[in-house]
Parts: sequence; C-alpha cells; structure tokens
Amino acid sequence: MSALESTDAVAKAAAALEEAIRTGMPCPPVRSLLPEADVEAAYAVQRQYVERGLADGRRLVGRKIGLTSPAVQRQLRVGQPDFGALFADMAVPEGQPIASGRLLQPKVEVEVALVLEADLPHQDPTVADLLRATAFALPALEIVDSRIADWDITIVDTVADNASCGLYVLGGTAVPLDRVDLRGVRMTLTKNGETVSHGRGADCLGSPLTAALWLASTLAGLGDPLRAGDIILTGALGPMAVAADGDEFTASIEGIGTVATAFAASTTEGNPA
Repeated sequence: MSALESTDAVAKAAAALEEAIRTGMPCPPVRSLLPEADVEAAYAVQRQYVERGLADGRRLVGRKIGLTSPAVQRQLRVGQPDFGALFADMAVPEGQPIASGRLLQPKVEVEVALVLEADLPHQDPTVADLLRATAFALPALEIVDSRIADWDITIVDTVADNASCGLYVLGGTAVPLDRVDLRGVRMTLTKNGETVSHGRGADCLGSPLTAALWLASTLAGLGDPLRAGDIILTGALGPMAVAADGDEFTASIEGIGTVATAFAASTTEGNPA
C-alpha cells in the first residue's frame, strides 16, 4: 500500500469510528480498511480522534494502558500492551449514574490509577523515576467500550478505537506508593452484589508499575511524554464484566480502597409498548 493509500485508509477508518460514535451504532471492524496488522496505522487513526477532541475543546488528562493481560495478548496475537487517551469529560464521579445509551457495548474492569506530580520525559525511565514522579495511587474502574460491532476486534481495531476506552471512575482514596505493594494487591469486583471478577496486581503485566514504565518509555519515544498531573490507568487486574442498564458495580483493591459506579436504568423500562 502506498503512502497516499495508507493516508486514505486511515481517514476512512477514523470516519467509520466517528460515525459509530455519532449514531450510537457500532461499525464493522476497521482492520479491513487498514494495512494488515499495521499497528502504526491504527495509532494514526487514534491520533486523529485525539486531535479532533482537542480541536473541539476537550481536555487531555492522561492515558490508559490496555492489553496488559497475557491471556488477552495471546488471544489477539500480540506481545505488548497498547494505550489510549483519557479526556476530562470521560471521567464519571462516584455517585453519578452512567446515563443509558451513553455507551455502545460497555464492560467494566478494575485498575490501579496513578496520578503524577512530575514529568517522565526519559525514554529509559527507572522504577525510581516512576516512584518519585507519582503523587499517589487511586482505585479505578475503566468502563471499556467498543465502537466495533460485537467486540470483533484485533490489535488494529482496538488501537484505532482509542484502545476501546469509554469512561472511567476514580475512587477518592489517595494512597502514596510507599504504603502499598502494587504487585501484591488483590482485587474483587461485584456486580449487583455478586462477585464477578477477581485478580491481583501481578496479573497486570507483572505489576501496575511495569505497565506504567512501558507507557512512560513509549510516549517519551514518541515525543509526547507523560506530564505532571497526568492520570495513568495502568491496566486490568482481572477479567472484565459486561454491563447493562441498571447494573451496579463495586470494586475493592486491597491496600488502596474501593470505587463504585452504577448504570442508570433505561428510560423506556416499564413504559407501555
């Protein structure tokens, strides 16, 4: 595929995803529009999404890391994580229900969020650099969502689709990193009072710190390093759970705290046909 054809393919994939967002109707996989297995082209699609958001006045506040589970990496036949952008308007305060229809195909996963107080500009950051740069950790829920119909995704589809990020919820418990062993933390997620997922810090690429180091190095290499104030969603600590209108989720991360969210009941529920 020529450079011109690749540019055209990126524009078509970006347009398809934008239309899915606008209409609320998932689109077919965009991998058929892009060069086969071309992750760089997929990130070019993602950059168009981010640039449109910035042009529309949205505020970029951090990044999310995806594909931190070895099982998911094997499923998608990749050997590394991916990342997506976090905008301020994607944050949902605890206690505020997620409106029916706001997302297309939501699922919930539990993560450790890190909030930085210093830049991470180097392409070879150390654990010490990361610890010094991090103000605190928070319990977090990422509400993943796919604009691709039926979650029929490969690495190319999810990267192009902003790493399948929908919304996120941050808990209010700020914990300094010297008070918690992120590799050893254990997580439990309940849905409507029943446990639907559990895991530990080591299930996230060996440690949430390892995932954050990968992100810091990758972004620095791209000339867009993590900055003071950025939020990092470091990746799932366990399997995700499907969400529907009316569902309530509560996550507990040992040593860090709890975080909860709820999906508002459908406005048509109970209305006569």
